[in-house]
Amino acid sequence: MSIALVVTDVDGTLVTGDKRLTERTIGAVAALRARGIAFTVASSRPPIGLRPLVEALGLALPMGAFNGSTVVRPDLSLIDETLIPEAAARAAAARFAAEGIDLWVFAEGAWLVTDPDGPYTDLERRTLQAGPRVVDDLAPHLARAAKLVGVSRDHARLAALEPRLAEEIGDGAAVHRSQVYYLDVTPPHVDKGHFVARIAGDLGIPLDQVAVLGDMANDTAMFARAGLSVAMGNASDAVKRAATQVTATNEAEGFAEAIERFVLGGAS
Repeated sequence: MSIALVVTDVDGTLVTGDKRLTERTIGAVAALRARGIAFTVASSRPPIGLRPLVEALGLALPMGAFNGSTVVRPDLSLIDETLIPEAAARAAAARFAAEGIDLWVFAEGAWLVTDPDGPYTDLERRTLQAGPRVVDDLAPHLARAAKLVGVSRDHARLAALEPRLAEEIGDGAAVHRSQVYYLDVTPPHVDKGHFVARIAGDLGIPLDQVAVLGDMANDTAMFARAGLSVAMGNASDAVKRAATQVTATNEAEGFAEAIERFVLGGAS
């Protein structure tokens, strides 16, 4: 299989658990560039969270934030965005409140919280290399939300809530965990798969010449579009079954291994 474009998830895939790009990963992306293979990212992160990747990896193509519903240039200028319908955002926020789950709102370029010391805020600061804006009330911002995140240290509780919340909201929004501790609510009908198809189309690259990598259920939309899909070793069994290949974990250089073996090595 001849690959002309690689699109990867970020957290749990491209970076380690402590949000680092390893030297081998940086080298693998440089090798793609030297081979003339296009490369970009599709992430549940907000645009600001993609900034640290741009210089380190030499990113030149548009990037997909918020699971592909917001598309930005490498300088983070906006190409376009889709917001969560207000009714769906308010329904999700109400459900999180009823379940006692912390809520973050990403709206108008800001990460909004009511508790700056809540669960995983320290991790998100390191991930985004930026802090939140603390507000007294998140409700006024729900009409302009690009992403909501339910955050909890009770991972099993979030996993159980995921299908229930998805059923409650229906077609109003997409509901997926981006990490075991984050339950994301994003705009409906726009996902990482749509982003992959968009970038490939803009570049004139057939989808069977696209490789994608990911570790969570929200990445399987990419898997369904691409000719080569690689699940990380840290992915669930369901995500691995959805992929055409499986690599090592993100802590064991799985991204670089996949690029070297399946893309640069030409394996199908």
